[in-house]
This record gives sequence, structure tokens and C-alpha cells, in this order.
Amino acid sequence: MPARPRRFAVDNGSVSGAVTLPTGPRRNATAVVAHGAGTAMDHPFLVAFTDGLADRGVAAVRFNFPYTERGDRAPDRAPVLEDCYRAVLRAVRDDPALSGRLIIGGKSMGGRMASHLAAAGEAVEGLLFLGYPLHPAGRPLQLRAAHLPRISAPMLFLTGTRDALCPLEALRPVLAGLPSATLHVVDDGDHSFAVRKKSGRTPADVMDELLSATCAWLDATV
Repeated sequence: MPARPRRFAVDNGSVSGAVTLPTGPRRNATAVVAHGAGTAMDHPFLVAFTDGLADRGVAAVRFNFPYTERGDRAPDRAPVLEDCYRAVLRAVRDDPALSGRLIIGGKSMGGRMASHLAAAGEAVEGLLFLGYPLHPAGRPLQLRAAHLPRISAPMLFLTGTRDALCPLEALRPVLAGLPSATLHVVDDGDHSFAVRKKSGRTPADVMDELLSATCAWLDATV
């Protein structure tokens, strides 16, 4: 089913959004998936992922952060991003078409903002991280993980073996202290889940793996 355009009211205006509903059997879940710092809600990866979720029975919502809506390249400060995400969640909860278990997350920065909300007490049934940015670029010792133990909801970390912002040798010790966390590793994937030709796989293969892992986690854990 094609995505339905949507506007979400936020402080001082509104942001663009899109809702994709399943056409077949539903998994009784809605996933809100935010974009990364250098992209927007219409990035092909995010569109393919949310469309794929809907094809597998999960209602999906994506949206722009305010800076993206303005056409700026530099992200807003974290409180602005978090407030925007909260506003979207309020609208999602008020929409009867988006009932069921609420899963929040996103690509890189979008997932990190979702984790901030959950750590602060936002009531959700699960968190989905597509390439969690464990540390800023070039600063491997500055881990963004201190808040994660405050999250009680199940978490799924989808990570590539070549992710420069989330190396497995740094991520695994973090996850060892998070009993509600699940890790799925995409072989040869980088931070954007791109794989090299020598892997023998296509972007479509990788997307199918990400979607299959997400739905298996939803069915078994959330």
C-alpha cells in the first residue's frame, strides 16, 4: 500500500510524515522509524524499510525532524529532536489506525533519539536500532551508552560488521549489561548496511535480512 502523507504538529509548526499500513494480515504493531542525521524521511533506505515492514504486517511511520523540514543540514540540538519525536508519538497514539504494540527507533541518530525517550520513561513496547551510533565519528572512547540500562523495553540492535560508528568489539560489552537487548549482525555491512560486491549479496538481500530479523524479533520478544 502506498504511504499516506501526514503532517505532525510540533512546537512552532509542523513536520512532514508518512504512514504505511499493511494490506494483508497484521502483526498488531506500529513502528515509528526516524531518519539519520544526514538524510531525511524520504531516503530510499528508510522508505524501503518501512514499506517492507508494512508488507510483513507492521504499520510504519516515518517523519522529518525540524531541521530537515527547514532544509538545514546540521541537526537541531537533542532536546528539539526529542520534543519532535514525542509529538509524533502523541499523534500516533491518537490514531486508531495505528493501534497495537508501539515500537520506536530509527536509523543512526533517529534511533539514538528514540533511546533517549525510552530512557526518560516514554512507554513503548520495543526499540529498533538500525545502525546505532555508539560513538561520534573519530571519537571511539566517547560512548553513547550510559542511558541504555535505564530502558526496560526489549531492544533490537541491527549492526553491520564494518560499522565504523558501532564496532562490535565495543558494542558487545555494552549489550552484555542489557538483558533486554538482542543483537543481529549483518555480515560485511557498514553503517548504512552497504555490502561490498565480493560479499555476493545485493542491497535487496540485505534489506530482506533486516526485515526478517526485525519481524522475527517482534514475534518472539515484543
